[in-house]
Amino acid sequence: MAGRIARSLDSVRSATIMIGSSLIILACMHNSFTWHLQQFWGSSKNFWETVWYTCQWLCGRNNFVTFVFGSQVITTILLFWPLNAFLMYTDLKGKDSVLYKFKVQADKNVPVDKARLKEACLVVLFNQVFSIPITAVLYPLMVKRANIFSSQLPTFQRVLLDLVVSVITVEFAFYYSHRFLHHPSVYKWIHKKHHQWTAPVGIISLYAHPIEHVLSNFLPVALGPMIMGSHMMTTWLWFLLAIFTTVTVHSGYHLPLMPSPEAHDFHHLKFTNNYGVLGFLDRLHNTDNMFRETKQFQRHVFLFGINPITESFPDDPKLCSSPCKQFDKS
Repeated sequence: MAGRIARSLDSVRSATIMIGSSLIILACMHNSFTWHLQQFWGSSKNFWETVWYTCQWLCGRNNFVTFVFGSQVITTILLFWPLNAFLMYTDLKGKDSVLYKFKVQADKNVPVDKARLKEACLVVLFNQVFSIPITAVLYPLMVKRANIFSSQLPTFQRVLLDLVVSVITVEFAFYYSHRFLHHPSVYKWIHKKHHQWTAPVGIISLYAHPIEHVLSNFLPVALGPMIMGSHMMTTWLWFLLAIFTTVTVHSGYHLPLMPSPEAHDFHHLKFTNNYGVLGFLDRLHNTDNMFRETKQFQRHVFLFGINPITESFPDDPKLCSSPCKQFDKS
């Protein structure tokens, strides 16, 4: 009983810290720090306007084309595939890669199997094409919500507000949709495909059943801009941040100055922990208990230095020679 009360208090504290921090950010939007950032944002207005007008021009100044196909180009061609091309090249080099020392599961996918990688690429391409009609369905909802194609670009404060709301929204939407996909009656039909990779690589961030791709990848990210009626430029910025984060946490590498992949990597390893993005809902629902007892939890920090995190938190040689085997308590 005492342990349960302690976990509940810890969950409430974690949720309070996460939500309270967001509220503090919102409350500070008019202080001197954000004022100076707004000046920078304003001074770069010509650049952002040029980007926006260029995108509209490339889409024939057609709002529907800009929303549906412009979003695909911005997120896939400009970020997803170039980033994953680099990661795939790294994975194929295996131990010869300069990034090998940062690998989370050093005994898995070294080098990655070419046939599996090719199959993953084809599935991801299908899901990205499948996203086009889904994006088209959202178009009337977005344009009805606000003038998302306004020539007047949003202020820095408004962009920050939209991003904060989107981050909180995606945590709730992804956590609960993800938990649903892990239900025994659903898992084997849909989510099991994504979990074929117990040691993830970047490309499998979108390697999923089409239903999962819409329910747990696409809609949670789209909800924030829909709620806020975000300008198209803000929506694209949010999509880029979301794509970058999900590819990074699936990459299998704990790289300096990048989001830590340790929590989600552990989720792929064990299936039963770490369903969320930020972690406070996992703490609230006690779905990170196993993770918090592992070496990966200690390593789940932002890496500032150039030395691998395994040097700061080395494996216990008495437990195993591989960083992955010590987590297997089954």
